[in-house]
Amino acid sequence: MAPLKDQLLTTVTESVSTGRNKITVVGVGQVGMACAFSILTNHVSSEVVLIDVMADKLKGEMLDLQHGSAFMKNAKVSASTDYTVSANSSLCIVTAGARQREGETRLDLVQRNTDIFKGIIPQLVKYSPNTILLIVSNPVDILTYVAWKLSGLPKNRVIGSGTNLDSARFRFLLSQKLNVAPTSCHGWIIGEHGDTSVYYNYMRLLFFYLYNHHGIKEEVFLSLPCTLGEDGVTHIVQQKLTDDELASLHTSSAMMHKVQEGLKF
Repeated sequence: MAPLKDQLLTTVTESVSTGRNKITVVGVGQVGMACAFSILTNHVSSEVVLIDVMADKLKGEMLDLQHGSAFMKNAKVSASTDYTVSANSSLCIVTAGARQREGETRLDLVQRNTDIFKGIIPQLVKYSPNTILLIVSNPVDILTYVAWKLSGLPKNRVIGSGTNLDSARFRFLLSQKLNVAPTSCHGWIIGEHGDTSVYYNYMRLLFFYLYNHHGIKEEVFLSLPCTLGEDGVTHIVQQKLTDDELASLHTSSAMMHKVQEGLKF
């Protein structure tokens, strides 16, 4: 009989340990700065680099973090419009992208943000060839695919923020309905970060390459529970989905693939 770990998890890559912890955040808007602030205050990394095309705003955000360094554990914060500053980053978080226009869906953003990514992703990989890319920009599912294509990195080292926000909203709304604490509600949204998402009860979610998982035959990145190591995704949790859940996941996959076919790289 197979070990319990093999029954629960599908191995993607073996875990490694190198000790690197430099993190680069591309885009100093509200989301990017929230990422940087969380990294520093939770002591995730001792070195954070900010990159943006808006030099004045970039400098101001860097100074804000530097002036608060007395409340952090010896964290180094730097910033530049030049991607050389990101060299040897273990993790690159991309939050930059075009803003969503009024009445515009996330999917309408795709081509505009794909063009923006052409100037970001190759530069990050050039200076940090062993990095992990974490995509936050919307539409995150398709842009994670775009980042993978532009980067040439292995699939386990290109991930998206997934449906974590959807899942947090789901747990909050469930807590309000049941009149209990959100921390006592457990459930996750899987699939697309959008209209075709599926609710499910499980663990940590990230967008990951799903070819050959759950019968999906398209090259797409959708949200499923994964385990993480220093080299990115190490395992995908094996889920028992109902027929309806599986059908919804395939709908998400087909929708993403259709949009991806129209992209111009």
